[in-house]
Amino acid sequence: MELKIIDHNLTVCKVMDVSDIDMTAEFYFIGKTDEELSLVCKTEDTPVDTIERDDGWKGFRIQGTLDFSLIGVLAKLSGILADHKISIFAVSTYNTDYILVKEKNFDQALKVLASEGYTMI
Repeated sequence: MELKIIDHNLTVCKVMDVSDIDMTAEFYFIGKTDEELSLVCKTEDTPVDTIERDDGWKGFRIQGTLDFSLIGVLAKLSGILADHKISIFAVSTYNTDYILVKEKNFDQALKVLASEGYTMI
């Protein structure tokens, strides 16, 4: 399985309102529930007024489109990383899954996954 490295430094944050988010930015995820409005974006695109923010994330995505009938793809990746004490922040889209790890653990995460047969592109 191929994993596509995301070349951006990323930030995970909470914002008050969607109007705080630059919807013209090239890369972002928005998650809204009855309790919060979360944003993952390139660090340089982080809104000025955040409720909370956590910088220093890097990420990769599972390359290609994943069929909804596939079972355990994210569980396997997260399990491998957990076995090596690397925590993740996962985001899913309609097509695929994205896994973020703290920048200090990113090279180790890539090395561990490569040793398990994953190809980095």
